[in-house]
Amino acid sequence: MASSKNSISAKSTLSKAPSAKPWGGRFTEPTNELVEAFTESISFDARLYKQDIQGSIAHSKMLAKIGVISDQEANSIETGLLDIRAQIDAGEFEWSTQLEDVHMNIEARLTDAIGEAGKKLHTGRSRNDQVATDIRLYMRQASDDVIALIKALQENLLASASNEVKTILAGFTHLQVAQPISLAHHLLAWNEMLERDVERLEDCRKRINVMPLGSAALAGTSFPLDRDMTCELLEFDRPSRNSLDSVSDRDFLIEFAAASSVIMMHLSRMCEEIILWASESYKFIDIGDAFCAGSSIMPQKKNPDIAEIVRGKSGRVIGNLQALLVIMKGQPLAYNRDNQEDKEPIFDTVDTVARSLQVFAAMIPSITFNRDIMYQSALKGYATATDLAEYLVRLDVPFRDAHEIVGGTVRYAIEQGKSLSDLSLTELQSFGTMIKQDVYDVLTLEGSVNSRSHFGGTAPARVSEALDAAKQRLSW
Repeated sequence: MASSKNSISAKSTLSKAPSAKPWGGRFTEPTNELVEAFTESISFDARLYKQDIQGSIAHSKMLAKIGVISDQEANSIETGLLDIRAQIDAGEFEWSTQLEDVHMNIEARLTDAIGEAGKKLHTGRSRNDQVATDIRLYMRQASDDVIALIKALQENLLASASNEVKTILAGFTHLQVAQPISLAHHLLAWNEMLERDVERLEDCRKRINVMPLGSAALAGTSFPLDRDMTCELLEFDRPSRNSLDSVSDRDFLIEFAAASSVIMMHLSRMCEEIILWASESYKFIDIGDAFCAGSSIMPQKKNPDIAEIVRGKSGRVIGNLQALLVIMKGQPLAYNRDNQEDKEPIFDTVDTVARSLQVFAAMIPSITFNRDIMYQSALKGYATATDLAEYLVRLDVPFRDAHEIVGGTVRYAIEQGKSLSDLSLTELQSFGTMIKQDVYDVLTLEGSVNSRSHFGGTAPARVSEALDAAKQRLSW
């Protein structure tokens, strides 16, 4: 899970101990304490420490190759950075708010540890291309983690669907009974949403995996950097093409936030159905006790809290997308400090999506389906009315005329308190003399479902094929 891999240890502390600013040579006054507290980002960007160290090691190796630093200095830098990473992993690193961010905290500690070589690490780069590289490395891993979590959910959905190919329930439009369908067909509709989510993230990842390192502040650098080397070391697909765009681009964060918003929208829709299905009005499903909660005052209650919370969390992820769009919409080229504000919403998005997918996937196997109740629901609401209309069309009745005939038949059945399949042949023929005994083949739920045998339809044979194909796609 992305959040657990990149969060700092709870033992790591923030310090306000005085420390000289690495950029302070031009200034004659210390930073105001209010400004210090207002502008620091170490309280949240410390989670980028692994990516920051990874990028710095690659940068130092490249600097050694082009002769800016010696091999010995590069080795000293790498050893020092790995020691710092171990300290942070162990919760033994003291972060300083006066050093502002993850980059300056690590660089200052490195210089304290190894001396002059640490001061040379920043040659040929800026915090602008450094943070852009860090966040891209982080988002690349986050994308892979979320994709893996979606696929874990898909596996559980497909496992449940495998047992429900012949289970019939009512399909709804406008929350009104529409037509009978296979329950597996319904679960496969959820899976289709998730497949699109994976495709969006995979596409987004292509634009994440571009290396801005070497762009420096905005115009590049006069040092003959080997950007292809650092690109290869950091496993990016290619170096970025324009230094000005490289340090100011946050499209990839907005894309990820947009894809995440769609994921959460999909989960929210699924949760809404689970909540409805678990209600006393439906009783289609029973959710395992481990994924429900009770009432503090009503002992009989069993509430679908997990589904409700996931549904609610979709709002914060969608809100984070709006925040990122607003942060970027007024920025001129190139880098602006506004971009410091991109991290909290994107980190929250990663964490929220990951946790929601995890708990939703774990909940799915706990759900049991009340097949008899589902079947009875499909008998209500005249779900086979469309089948009767299509039967008439096959007897050369124009569809609009068939629609009118069936509408009258349904009205009569309602008045008589009967289902369509309970009407006698004589009663049916009073609305259309062309109707024959074989009409009952399409008026049953089984007949209706089996008749939808085209590709993408709800006939059990087709659903089985679709299920096998979905499993195969998931294993690719």
